[in-house]
Parts: sequence; structure tokens; C-alpha cells
Amino acid sequence: MAYTLQISGLATEIVLVDSNRQAAEGNAMDMNHGLFFTPPANVRAGDFPDCAGSDLIVITAGARQKPDETRLELTNRNAAICTSIVRELEPHIGEAKILMVSNPVDVMTYVALEASKLPSNRVFGSGTVLDSARFRYELSRRCGVDARNVHAYVIGEHGDSEVFLWSQVHIGVMPLEICCQGCDRGCVPDERMEIEERVRKSAYHIIEAKGYTNYGVSLAVLRIIGAVLRNERSVLTVSTLLQGEYGLENVCISVPCLIGSNGIERVMETTLADDERDGLMNSAQVLKSAILALK
Repeated sequence: MAYTLQISGLATEIVLVDSNRQAAEGNAMDMNHGLFFTPPANVRAGDFPDCAGSDLIVITAGARQKPDETRLELTNRNAAICTSIVRELEPHIGEAKILMVSNPVDVMTYVALEASKLPSNRVFGSGTVLDSARFRYELSRRCGVDARNVHAYVIGEHGDSEVFLWSQVHIGVMPLEICCQGCDRGCVPDERMEIEERVRKSAYHIIEAKGYTNYGVSLAVLRIIGAVLRNERSVLTVSTLLQGEYGLENVCISVPCLIGSNGIERVMETTLADDERDGLMNSAQVLKSAILALK
């Protein structure tokens, strides 16, 4: 993520904090050697006090997901790590926002929010931003359309109970169902379950093949960082604490949110199909059970 951020030119200063200080120093040195080829930035290894004055603190630390291990099975291992980091950061947070990336990201966002005592707009998770991108990629392949012209969202848990908003899918300006009526491919309506399965299982396939995911998630996180640092007011499916929206309370879960310099500017509440609303309720219950197990 730090390397992707360096290439983008979004940040003027990047501080790498790692429990393995030597690794942080090595990564900072390696990145600095590439500064001739990228926009200028101050890249260095540091510690928690060096986060003071940050616009955004991104937490990626945690135990690595094992093959066939679900994100929720990481919960107990990573909750302790997350709590420790946030408590170390607490005196230095200032006006910074916290972006949680560690998995299971929805539960870790809740843990970070509880540990930091910050307003909910300033603590949010990467959520289903990557899942939504994977959904759009799969649709773009089947529709033969540039992925940037596919408008589709995944909400709920960043995990197996996530919900695909088929009722909201647009190809350009056309709702998916209307677009399919004028298309001779005849594929998407018959392949919805397959598309969902490919998106849900994509991380597992990547982990099985190479041990971890990194490229896609780093670009997804960069998209969120850009929305904050440039005050883009972009609509992204980040994980946030719901307080009555969509009929849910006291759970961090991914829904479309307006993201700007203040973090979560607004939760964008939309009308869901009955099966989508049921799916979101189920996803929230999965996450609430995981949160309750921690307590």
C-alpha cells in the first residue's frame, strides 16, 4: 500500500511503522531509491509518535490469512493486535482519520472505533471497495464493457455473507436488465450465482495461488486515501458504524458512503430489493456475533 501511495504522488510524507523496525527501515530505503522515478515525497521508518500531524493513519498490521481460513476466523488474533496499535497511537492521533485494512476489516473497524473513542466519521474500514471492484470486473468481462463504465456495488460484510446489489447495477446509463434486453450475449441473467461465487472466492483463490493478496487491495485503499486527501466526496462502500441507517445499529458494515476530508461525510441510504435487505440483515448478524464473541 505504501509503495502504491508513493507512485500515486498523493502523499508528501509517508511514515512506515512496523513491529519489525529493521523491515520498516529496509522498505523505506528501497522506496527512497525509487524517488527519482516518482513524485517527490518524504519516506521514512518511524514509530507511533511520528504519526502526529498525519491526515490519515492506515492500519494494515495483522496475522496473515491462511489458505481456506475465513476472514472471521482471524478475529481473535487480529483484535488484540488492533487494540494494541490504536492505544499506542491514541496520544498522537490529533485530527487524523483512521483507515482500517486489517481483516476481518468490519470487526477490526469496530475494535478500532471502540479503542480510539473517536467520532465514527473518523474511523472507517476499506470494507467492500475491493469486492465492488471485483464485481464490476466480472460484469465488464461478461458484458464486453470497460469496467469503468460498470456501476455496481457489494455491501455488507467484507467476506462470505456480502451482498450483491443487482437491483442497482448500471452499464453506463442503462440499468442492467434493460442493457441485457438489447444484448445478444444472453449471459448475465443466467450467471449471477457464478459471478457472485467468483467474487466471494477470489481472495481464497489468490491466497492459494501466491500466499496473499496485495495488488488489488492496495489500489482499492489508494482510492479511499485519494477521496480523503483530495476531499473528492466520492461514493465508496467503506465499512462504517451504522446508527439507524438501513435499520441497523451498533455494527460496522459496508454501505455506500460519501468520503471526503472529514472521513465519512454521509451514509448514502438507498432502496434495496427485499432479498438484498434480507442479505444485509444476515450479514450484520454475522458481524454482530463476531463482535459479541470478542466481548
